[in-house]
Amino acid sequence: MLDWLILFAAIVAEVMAITAMKLTDGFKKIWPWAVVMALCFASSLYLMSLTLDTIPVGIVYATWTGSGLVLITLVSQVFFRQTMDRPARLGIGLILGGVIVLQTFSNSVPR
Repeated sequence: MLDWLILFAAIVAEVMAITAMKLTDGFKKIWPWAVVMALCFASSLYLMSLTLDTIPVGIVYATWTGSGLVLITLVSQVFFRQTMDRPARLGIGLILGGVIVLQTFSNSVPR
């Protein structure tokens, strides 16, 4: 269970890094956003690496990327007022569905 909490923290750190990347405005605003971005990416990768002893790497990466994609999409809609059309929402929904299938039905996921 602790490994899943660590993975969740890695996902949150990744979303924070991507958000900070957006706030750099194409790296025109280095301070403080590029620094925040680098620290969050480094933290995310470190935290993700801690889970690899007990959770298969494919499951970790699929969960990290899929969940991160869904969360950053929500952040972009709320904070940056970015909208998505129906095909984009469907695609993201399918990715989220894949993560749910992995977590719910896969025997590869340690419980």
